Amino acid sequence: MQLNRALEQHIAVFGESGSGKTVMISSFYGAAQEPNNLKKNLFHVIADQTGQGNRLHQNYLGMRDSARLPAADKFLATSYSFSIRMKDGANAKIAKGKSFDALRLVWHDYPGEWFQEDVSGPEEAQRRVDTFKSLLSSDVALMMVDGQLLLDNAGEEERYLKLLLGNFKNGLLSMRDDLMSDGKPLVEFPRIWIMALSKSDLLPNLDVYKFRDLLIEKASGELDELREVLAGLVEGNDALSVGEDFVLLSSAEFGIDKIEMTKRVGLDLVLPIASVLPFERHVRWAQAKQLPVKVVQSLLSGAGALAAIWVSRKIKLPGPLGAIFAVVGAELMNDAVKMATEKLTDAHSDALAKKDYLTATLTRFRLDLKQGEDEDVLLRSKK
Repeated sequence: MQLNRALEQHIAVFGESGSGKTVMISSFYGAAQEPNNLKKNLFHVIADQTGQGNRLHQNYLGMRDSARLPAADKFLATSYSFSIRMKDGANAKIAKGKSFDALRLVWHDYPGEWFQEDVSGPEEAQRRVDTFKSLLSSDVALMMVDGQLLLDNAGEEERYLKLLLGNFKNGLLSMRDDLMSDGKPLVEFPRIWIMALSKSDLLPNLDVYKFRDLLIEKASGELDELREVLAGLVEGNDALSVGEDFVLLSSAEFGIDKIEMTKRVGLDLVLPIASVLPFERHVRWAQAKQLPVKVVQSLLSGAGALAAIWVSRKIKLPGPLGAIFAVVGAELMNDAVKMATEKLTDAHSDALAKKDYLTATLTRFRLDLKQGEDEDVLLRSKK
């Protein structure tokens, strides 16, 4: 997280070619531009690069109006930056007193082909490494499991799942020495790796618990091996969650001659997952585990500012981030993490009444995560 007037969050999305990554980000952005969502939401989702935004919106409209799927971006590594800006009418006086007044989501899309095919030469190998390094600032990574391929391998799902996880593990191993400068493990690294079922509309009887059980039954050994490889890359690997969180995703409901873009699953959780879930997990890890100081600094960067918003306290952020946990206070962050649903609901209502749209949005995000769990779409690790 980078702290200025916008709190920046990064999310990395990994999936094989055809797993639905381009459709998903097009659906995410396009739906945010629909008139009903523009009126309902307290914020605008704005593409920082207008051309990128237009292409995503064009993809969305092609699906909505013509049932036309977007062309696949083979071997193309793309990062999309979106500003989440509060609507006009927000209480400017309240916003001025906060450490930030907007969010920024940076969505890194890693080419699936790079974990499925051999490199063509040294230049491409270096491109893969450089691209992977560019997403190391991500707090959260989504590992896409293709619902269509699960369906194609019904009864023998392990054939697909073992290949998927094995290819990803081997791809990481091939980059290991280039990623770790002087053999030193990385402090800045995605520490929450969520297993995401894409095209979940194809498997309507599979809720998030059955998805978890399927992965554990059919590929627990491969998940353990992937976790071991990732743990070998990161410093303070007690603060690492791989295959312990699960989410169902569907960009739309796909018919023969029509794509119902309003029938989506899980995409409304992307912003809460990117902005709220890391805060809750990082504070918990910092409290419960013996971690190197520089790892704690990385985990808690920006956490004090978020905590202050949820518990409605004004704070002055300290100088060196190494002191953030002590100076901003374990009590403040603990209070924010442990806010019960009733308290969050009250804080959300109070913020709406005051037109404090940033607080209202962030409390809504936390309530959305709880709702996702209640609807069996999201399963969060308790560790």
